[in-house]
Amino acid sequence: MKNLNYRPIEWLGDRLKIIDQTKLPREEVYLELSRYQDIASAIKELKVRGAPAIGVAGAYGIALGARKIQVRSKDNFLEKLQTISQTIATTRPTARNLFYAVERMSRLINTKSNKSITEIKTALIEEAIKIHRDEIEATRKLSQFGAKLIKDGSTILTHCNAGPLATTGYGTALGIIIRAKEQGKKVKVITPETRPLLQGARLTTWELKRARIPFTLITDSMAGYFMSRGGINSVIVGADCITANGDTANKIGTYTLAVLAKENGIPFYVAAPTTTIDLSLASGKEISIEQRNPAEVTHIQGVSITHEGNEVANPAFDVTPANYIAAIITELGIVRSPYEERIGELCRGQE
Repeated sequence: MKNLNYRPIEWLGDRLKIIDQTKLPREEVYLELSRYQDIASAIKELKVRGAPAIGVAGAYGIALGARKIQVRSKDNFLEKLQTISQTIATTRPTARNLFYAVERMSRLINTKSNKSITEIKTALIEEAIKIHRDEIEATRKLSQFGAKLIKDGSTILTHCNAGPLATTGYGTALGIIIRAKEQGKKVKVITPETRPLLQGARLTTWELKRARIPFTLITDSMAGYFMSRGGINSVIVGADCITANGDTANKIGTYTLAVLAKENGIPFYVAAPTTTIDLSLASGKEISIEQRNPAEVTHIQGVSITHEGNEVANPAFDVTPANYIAAIITELGIVRSPYEERIGELCRGQE
């Protein structure tokens, strides 16, 4: 990533440094967090966001929380550690990577339960670092696979933000585009603004500028217009959760784009590491969809855009059924229908 000179998440040995994504693109502000409560708040407040990045931050949050526990009793230590893990796990309900990270840290705690408190603390920091490295490597590999689907001269529509900011690595959907560009392919991006929090307008455009990739910003409601005119070659999005049958939760508005893409004969791709897959969920009907503050809809950058007292809905994600997805791109390869069979084979191959 020659043109990307920023680190969305960086471990400093005794604290976590993150870029505050709520300040972008106007300000590039970095925060140094040394308490798990601060990391939990940063996840809730979207200062760090994107499923893989949330998982990484959550792992560091557990490690930092453990580091600050000052008790002599092993039982008291493990009890406090469980409370910390639960706090981190309840920050965002839809992002599978968060629960993957919490579960992985919990498994480590169980395997080290006969060790000293100091040894457990050290092991948790090492595991969080490994989770971070694994996510970075996964996005590098999936970007390599996904770039094979991009032809020279392509125009790609993406949605929300699925670049380094969201993953701490190459990115998923945006990582594929970045990798295609690095291969010498001429690519152009269409990015919808992504209401209500404008991740496309604020974050994706910021990253595309850094990567020197040409793009056009549109409102969410313009996507069908551009698809119908034949200028878009593919749609690539990230994911917050993928179920056993291939149904995928992603930022609200993704389902609409998938339907429009199918209507217009445009391949719709989902890019995500296998840490986003939850085989315990049979279909998208079982995904927990986060409902966020109505003020995100009624206000933009703190300015009211509607009348007070309106009834407001604000689901953060929607679910795209697997039959709209042309392929799911992971670090282990590209998966196509029948998803239920092939996703299972893919994940079992990791065991």
